[in-house]
Amino acid sequence: MTPTWVRLAELGASVLFILALKGLSSPKTARRGNLLGAAGATIATIVAFFYGEKFYGGPIQHLPLIIVATAIGSVIGWIAAKRVQMTQMPQMVALFNGVGGGAAAVVSTIEFLSAGNPAQTRAALAATVFTVLVGSVSFTGSILTFMKLQELMTSRPVVIPAGRYITSLVGLLTIGSAIVLVTWLDSAGNASSSILFVLLGLSLIMGLLLVLPVGGADVPIVISLLNAFTGLSVAASGYVLGNVLLIVAGTLVGASGTLLTRMMAQAMGRPLTNTLFGAFTAKATTAAGPAEDRPVKSASPEDVAIMLAYARKVIIVPGYGLAVAQAQNTIRELVELLQAKGISVDYAIHPVAGRMPGHMNVLLAEANVPYEQLKEMDEINPEFAETDVALVVGANDVVNPAARNDPSAPIYGMPILNVDQAQQVVFLKRSMRPGFAGIENEVLFDPRTSLLFGDAKESLTKVVSAVKNL
Repeated sequence: MTPTWVRLAELGASVLFILALKGLSSPKTARRGNLLGAAGATIATIVAFFYGEKFYGGPIQHLPLIIVATAIGSVIGWIAAKRVQMTQMPQMVALFNGVGGGAAAVVSTIEFLSAGNPAQTRAALAATVFTVLVGSVSFTGSILTFMKLQELMTSRPVVIPAGRYITSLVGLLTIGSAIVLVTWLDSAGNASSSILFVLLGLSLIMGLLLVLPVGGADVPIVISLLNAFTGLSVAASGYVLGNVLLIVAGTLVGASGTLLTRMMAQAMGRPLTNTLFGAFTAKATTAAGPAEDRPVKSASPEDVAIMLAYARKVIIVPGYGLAVAQAQNTIRELVELLQAKGISVDYAIHPVAGRMPGHMNVLLAEANVPYEQLKEMDEINPEFAETDVALVVGANDVVNPAARNDPSAPIYGMPILNVDQAQQVVFLKRSMRPGFAGIENEVLFDPRTSLLFGDAKESLTKVVSAVKNL
């Protein structure tokens, strides 16, 4: 019989996991949510160590190796978390997520090979197969997502010849091998280990095929989807191992990841199937002429300072460029200067600004920007028509009217921030290079738009000095 302290510890850890997810739903409580989740994971690990005989049918074997591996992993995680830049956080999330899915697949594979299939129920065998399949897809898909975000490969959709047919064939073979593995047993009641390895290989390939045709603008949705996959694979592995906490934690991650994926797909204005497979049916388009052949209106920091200082209402639109330049504190200083002059200033936050959900919220929270100044897209969009200056700092795709006007654009249908409705628009950009989706933004060539070229932090610092001198 399971001791009472173990049940209480499992209940406490489960409650901490739930509270952690609740805390992560708001920038105000996100730090506390992270700490609660870490506390729950610590409790779960302690229970596994001190009551491992229940989970593994006997004393834990190779304990020194487990402790060494845990220590090495902890050190790597600590160093990575301390050194990672905010701009690299999405890559880190994708990488860690892939490791989680891969670990679940490896554990279930080892359990399959070592537990003895006749001793397994058909349900346990099905859970093992599910974990191997979904965990492997999550692993290779997340690694490829990491490579796209890190720009180790092109962020544009990669469509291989006959890609839709190859993906469909591999998908059918993967599902078919999973069904055969669960339903076909030999005379001794064993499932085939050879078919398991075939399933493992097909699943790894399937993860690559799912992510290759996804364009850069849709990568945040794929991160969320693969996160849900990892959660489901962890929950299934918990069933295989008889570990209640793995089931609870995996189910929570799977459910929250699924909901987040659905919300992000809605924010992008198209179904998830279009995100994953839209590149297969997209029509070839003729690229616009080189940006340097089209006139744009440049501005100096002093010009921008005058526009801002004599405005009544200003909306700041932060994007990935703000994170790259680490200019969040400088933009907050500028906003405080403008507010001291009686100017109304708000931040417009697009659901997929940056490289992952909440990226801009966390970035601005680091600079102690008041939460009430951060307005979501649906709340702020009606205000652009009454705005004197929209200041776009490092954003591009989330303000690109092609999402409304160009059916051939990869971001078509995505709701955007309506900066083109403001009286004046100022873009802070390093160059005329297109955004992550790889398409031109017509707002840049609008007569009402001024461009201030350079590093966002340096440019904002000059604007702040110019505002102070007015």
